[in-house]
Amino acid sequence: MPQFDRHKNRTVDIDFVTVENFQDIPDKERFTIVFVTDGSITGILNDRLIKISAPGILCLSKDDTLEILDKDSVSAQSFSFHTEFLNSTRLTEKQDNVSTKLRIQTGLSLFNRDNTHTGVCLVTVKAYPQLFEWFFVLGTEVFAQSDALWVCRIKKYLIQILGLLENMNRQVEQSPVDLALEYIYTNYSNKINLDDLTHSAHINRVSLNKMFKERWGCTAMGYLQLYRLQVAGDLLIHTDMSLDEIARSTGFEYDTYFIKQFTAKRGISPTSYRIISREHALSL
Repeated sequence: MPQFDRHKNRTVDIDFVTVENFQDIPDKERFTIVFVTDGSITGILNDRLIKISAPGILCLSKDDTLEILDKDSVSAQSFSFHTEFLNSTRLTEKQDNVSTKLRIQTGLSLFNRDNTHTGVCLVTVKAYPQLFEWFFVLGTEVFAQSDALWVCRIKKYLIQILGLLENMNRQVEQSPVDLALEYIYTNYSNKINLDDLTHSAHINRVSLNKMFKERWGCTAMGYLQLYRLQVAGDLLIHTDMSLDEIARSTGFEYDTYFIKQFTAKRGISPTSYRIISREHALSL
């Protein structure tokens, strides 16, 4: 059921189920993320036979159909959110969480059905612990509502989870670059140096940077910086997190360094980017 925000006297159309029995999903009005943390399920998802064993993740759209054929000692949790939750953002100090055309785009491909995105997410052993940590904290925040910005944090973790899943499901190879990318997508919020990337890719610095330049036009550490700024841009638009909180969430040690790098790459300060993006949403 939707959550009542006790801080702002409103209803937020999201829900977290700590013991998922698979009887009420997919929700016909919401997107749903399911973490299978133990055991396995066998079923038919959109006319495809599937088996999900822990650790596994499903991303279900409101138009999906799922029939569970068998459950083997399964334990699972789910988070569901109405599509309007992706469109809701705070525009000004006086306009709080109004629906706009300023939509969170990160991760939406996971809910579009084609030969690439079936609803069953590809998740590596290395990436799953980080995904589950974000998912666990998200679920805790749904019930705790720690302060008036709890919905912002929900969006933060949702962006992080869907972003990592989307990137994992775009990769079809296990080249040195892909191994380094997996490390970046999983650990970008932590301190990373070039040795971490070369170790994850099992290749030396010169070769890794050469391969990154051929594929992305920048070095491995340059790509890390760009990816951090990409995530930061989403958080600036769709949450009210402070610049210091965004900096720490995206791997920048200090907000002053984050502001400097963001301004240099985008040609505009983070604060101006946030204001202009939201003002533009009003004119759409």
